[in-house]
Amino acid sequence: MKYSSDGTQYHIGLKEGDIGEYVILPGDPKRCEKIAAYFDEPKLVADKREFVTYTGFLNGTKVSVTSTGIGGPSASIALEELVKVGGKYFIRVGTCGGMQTEVKSGDLVIATGAIRMEGTSKEYAPIEYPAVADYDIITALKKSAERLNLPHHLGVVQCKDAFYGQHNPELMPVSYELENKWQAWLKMGCLASEMESAALFIAGSFLKVKVGSIFLVVANQEREKLGLENPVVHDTDSAIKTAIEAVKLLMANIKQ
Repeated sequence: MKYSSDGTQYHIGLKEGDIGEYVILPGDPKRCEKIAAYFDEPKLVADKREFVTYTGFLNGTKVSVTSTGIGGPSASIALEELVKVGGKYFIRVGTCGGMQTEVKSGDLVIATGAIRMEGTSKEYAPIEYPAVADYDIITALKKSAERLNLPHHLGVVQCKDAFYGQHNPELMPVSYELENKWQAWLKMGCLASEMESAALFIAGSFLKVKVGSIFLVVANQEREKLGLENPVVHDTDSAIKTAIEAVKLLMANIKQ
């Protein structure tokens, strides 16, 4: 659906020609400028609501970065409208909380799939349909992290809607469900918790585009419970660099 005569999208403020086929998706709008600094000739092309977009070039190919805000609803809106104006390959770059004790602060997590413990994806597909990342993007992110010699993990992440439901489940009226399911995710080997990938993977499957995710581990509450070393890390540059190199790998593979 178009909301203006020139096709400018209602929420993100973009039209065809404003972005490249490759789009990096941070949550935080303030992170867009930091990511765009890796582009050649970056330009701010839209700034509306939580959606900030820069477009530039990597190895001569047009690429973009668009922030999605927090959570599945705004992430799915961004993806829907970015696809309408030409986006085809998407890499979410964000932060997460580690869950397995080997997933330490400062490590990277590359999601292969996501637990759909959120609401947005349920308005796209029945809960039985799995939220999985695109194989080509997973492979490119893995190769990139290896080349950069960065500690990383591949596996399933958990997606939720309530940040404080994760961090203070005992205070919630549905504590019995939150705490029991958290233990189930741990036993199943879930690597980390975040908020957007399930919605992006499911919406991406429906829209027939390629979507993947990489996260910086900010901290790990399970390590904290056990009295293990657990510093808080906020510098997302390692995740950003990995995503940038992954985009270059994807472009090179497609040109072959």
